[in-house]
Amino acid sequence: MTELPVLNEAAEPKIKKPDWLRVKLPIGEDYRHVRSLVDTHKLHTICESGNCPNMGECWGEGTATFMILGNICTRSCGFCAVATGRPEPVDWDEPQRVAEAINLMKVKHAVVTSVDRDEIADGGSIIWFNTIKAIKALNPSTTLETLIPDFKAEAANIQRIIDAAPEVVSHNIETVERLTRQVRIQAKYWRSMETLRILKKGGMRTKSGIMLGLGEAKEEVVQTMQDLRDSEVDVITIGQYLQPSKKHLQVQRFIHPDEFKELREIGYEMGFDYVESGPLVRSSYHSDKHVIAGWGRNKWLEEKNGN
Repeated sequence: MTELPVLNEAAEPKIKKPDWLRVKLPIGEDYRHVRSLVDTHKLHTICESGNCPNMGECWGEGTATFMILGNICTRSCGFCAVATGRPEPVDWDEPQRVAEAINLMKVKHAVVTSVDRDEIADGGSIIWFNTIKAIKALNPSTTLETLIPDFKAEAANIQRIIDAAPEVVSHNIETVERLTRQVRIQAKYWRSMETLRILKKGGMRTKSGIMLGLGEAKEEVVQTMQDLRDSEVDVITIGQYLQPSKKHLQVQRFIHPDEFKELREIGYEMGFDYVESGPLVRSSYHSDKHVIAGWGRNKWLEEKNGN
């Protein structure tokens, strides 16, 4: 197993981005409508803050992933484009604004995430609870995925998410155990696993994601997938890491689409209920399908049996 090279070494040549990572420019009336709603309601989206390559596609279909608790994170992960620093005070009106925007968008499925707020005693879990409840009160037919921080695996804060009862709760492991200290810095691999286990014990449909291209070995990726499966995670997303700026970790390798297909097969063989694996896959990509228990596995079985 090869060790990770020194990340962001000045002498390292930048790897050319392959053709399969090209994305469409954001255009169309639906895109402009979502853009207008986000601006009018002073909302933050991970689509923008995270430089998501699928923003044009998703906004063009009238959906967006909302980011609550501001747009400044207390953690400084080496892969993430979200700004790090001292966050603004909590905005207690934000839950209602998010709920109203989702209502105006008339979406059938919504995704909400947040920055880490380690400086708050509750980790932001009270705002999370209020947001989920506000969305469900104003949009009773809308299904909801929540992409949450680890809350330092503190059961009381995680319980607020469970009590609010979104259809899917996601927390991303992001990378393999060996690289966690370099990639996520303040996070801990097994603490994230514990957060996912608490959620599953509370009856949640759980989901996690990993990004590739940071120097991990294939066997490490498979082991991470197995660790997630051992934590009874239902849905896994696997995508390519893309360097947001020169200040962030460099891409060590661009993974070929065939490798993503192989990992998809491995994931289903392990027993995941849904495996989303591809170069441009992000946690919220096609997330409306992740709500439906058995949908992904049944489709995979049909493909496998040639139906």
